[in-house]
Amino acid sequence: MTVLAAERLRYRLGERLILDDVSFSVRPGDNIALLGANGAGKSTLLRILLGLLRPAAGQVTLAGQPLQQLSRRDIARQLAYVPQSHVPSFPFSVTHIVAQGRLPTTGLGHVADGADAESVERALVELGIGHLRHRPYTELSGGERQRVLIARAMVQRARLIILDEPVTGLDYGHQLRLLALLERLAAQGLSIVSSTHRPEHALACANRVLVLHEGRLLADGPPHAVITCDLLLRLYDVHVRQVEADGHCFFVPC
Repeated sequence: MTVLAAERLRYRLGERLILDDVSFSVRPGDNIALLGANGAGKSTLLRILLGLLRPAAGQVTLAGQPLQQLSRRDIARQLAYVPQSHVPSFPFSVTHIVAQGRLPTTGLGHVADGADAESVERALVELGIGHLRHRPYTELSGGERQRVLIARAMVQRARLIILDEPVTGLDYGHQLRLLALLERLAAQGLSIVSSTHRPEHALACANRVLVLHEGRLLADGPPHAVITCDLLLRLYDVHVRQVEADGHCFFVPC
């Protein structure tokens, strides 16, 4: 069963070719890390997967249906998005922001019931932000906002969650807790696609790595098979060596 499929995607910005012949599929339980240097095409690819950009060639299908034929509400019922940053113009409470995740399913006229409230509360506790429930979202730190957005995505109950560099703004402890949460969600059958600049994070929690390089899909496979010192040299032009300690892998400069 395929949750999402990208088929021979190509995208141009003026004369510049941003993505070229990119194909892959996402299955239930996949926890995919999208790795690549700045300018590799990661953000463009995510925007195409979300239906925010139309590719010059190829297509994206969501549960077997072409994305361009689906309404925004239909997409939101199946796909949740966590951006790097988000600042609303009105100081909604944290609880209100998280509860917005139910809108694709319930609609604007729905009056929240006990099941909705329970879902919101569970997500707040899971993300460790229950103490922020009554705080205005606009007064939170960047890391706190990120956790609120992830809680909103969980409440949305979509089958696929796409995250754009989700550890941005999080301290070390919350980074580790977020990686563990993504693993748990994938183990429950959800599909996760998250872009990252941290190969160690991909090794720690992902079951697949997609590597974009100069707009092309350079690799797609298990993290420990894909992420090597030679790959990091090619992507980032840095010489590193691999170090393993207590079952974890790290890269340090040579």
